[in-house]
Amino acid sequence: MTKQRVSSGIKDNKKCIILIDGSNFYFKLKDLKLHDLLEFDFSGFAKTLARKSKIVSTTYYVGKIRTDGTEKTRKLFDDQQKLLGHLKKHKIRYSLGYLMKSDGKYHEKGVDVAIAVDMLVATYEKLCDRIILISSDTDLLPAILKAREKGMFIEYIGFSHKASVALVAQCSQSRLLTEEDIEPFLKALKEARRK
Repeated sequence: MTKQRVSSGIKDNKKCIILIDGSNFYFKLKDLKLHDLLEFDFSGFAKTLARKSKIVSTTYYVGKIRTDGTEKTRKLFDDQQKLLGHLKKHKIRYSLGYLMKSDGKYHEKGVDVAIAVDMLVATYEKLCDRIILISSDTDLLPAILKAREKGMFIEYIGFSHKASVALVAQCSQSRLLTEEDIEPFLKALKEARRK
């Protein structure tokens, strides 16, 4: 993993939470053609990100798909239900925002607010020593800055092909993932390489 502004090593007794902006994560993986989330090893990914820290919780945030009776929304709904089951299997919690349709497109609502609230609750309630944030959403900057002001260590996990310059600048530490960093967590790719 590409490292930028890395502080000294993570101590064994530190605790972390991992916050994954699901839509952001999916589309960054889709850019790399690595977006089969039902094949993704979320628990292994979380352990790798945490390094020596104890994981208090990992939460995946996504807008809840509602079916409107069309074949397209039924398929999206079914796929999301499979993903939520897959996350549960990996002991990853999920938090559902909602999707709002405007001009024929769906827009996720409430996800960034939920991430910001969880970040600030973790900070004020001292639930952990480090927050690992997988999102490039700059709407999170006010929460990041407040958490850092209160002494929280915020680690931004981005993608080297589309990093958020603002989050790299404002977080305590940044790691930018490459395609090679992600591939080991995809079951189908691992099996194909064994053959």
